[in-house]
Amino acid sequence: MQQGDTDDVRIERLGPVGRIVLDRPRALNAITLGMVERIHAALEEWRDAGLRAVVVESASDRAFCAGGDIRRVRENSLAERHDESMRFFETEYAVNALLGSYPVPVVALVGGICMGGGMGLSVHGTFVVVSPQASFAMPETKIGFFPDVGGSHFLPRLPGHTGRYLGLTGARIGAADALALGLATHACSAADLARLPDLIAAYDGPLEQLLRELAPSSPGPAGSLAPVRPELEWVFSSPDLAGISERLARLVGDGGATSAWAAQTLAALEAASPYSLAITDRLLVEGRGRTLEECLQAELVTAAEMIRSADFVEGVRSVLVDKDHAPVWSSPVPD
Repeated sequence: MQQGDTDDVRIERLGPVGRIVLDRPRALNAITLGMVERIHAALEEWRDAGLRAVVVESASDRAFCAGGDIRRVRENSLAERHDESMRFFETEYAVNALLGSYPVPVVALVGGICMGGGMGLSVHGTFVVVSPQASFAMPETKIGFFPDVGGSHFLPRLPGHTGRYLGLTGARIGAADALALGLATHACSAADLARLPDLIAAYDGPLEQLLRELAPSSPGPAGSLAPVRPELEWVFSSPDLAGISERLARLVGDGGATSAWAAQTLAALEAASPYSLAITDRLLVEGRGRTLEECLQAELVTAAEMIRSADFVEGVRSVLVDKDHAPVWSSPVPD
């Protein structure tokens, strides 16, 4: 376990509620090997403890969880400490699988940023409750990786082709879009989100009823995807990646109301690792016919390959280390 990891996640009991509190605010709660080991141990311990619910939350308003500690994984790759990275992925994916089949309700409280590994800690549970400040993304193709933590399971099951869009481009969506797509189940104010663990501990009825009672009286503004949804479905229904780019370029050339979205989306694809895009698209197709456990096993095999790739080392350097956002991709695109 890495030094300090014991303080980066708090494992607590609040009466009949188990609390997993992510508390690494300076790193936006990026999860480490030590953190996922403690989370896994807590979930195993509480499995038969007769709890009413397990709550996964953040000690920070800014972020639920910005993903895994990918910088450490890159350092391991450079030093050829691949075994340490694979222990991280194996444990993280075991947590994802547990959350997806847990015997008592798991409630994720998402306010602020939720990306990558953060989505793995939230979307597999029973309820995902969002405040208006919540935002979601799977931006792995920008760093030479792929949407893991069960992304190949939950993304293909989103409505239409929205999962393919989110997985390939890494686009960020807000609370309204997350609710519309089913990535989130309920919404409430930031103040109610903060007091939900206490409310759950004191509530005797069905949790679904409590969460509905906290819903805002008015739905709020629509998400950013609604105005471009027809074009999104047309673009991302293309049989291959080249077709997606061609359709986006056509929308840009038409200069219509969605040309700005098309230009932004095309730029995101052109900036991503071609190797990552190909791997991601393949996993999303295959994931439609797999269980969550089968998806996680396939992702584990893929992660073992990708952390050894030049694009992963280069992508993390460009986005998270040097932050020049000027990667030079070199990994060969698979057939």
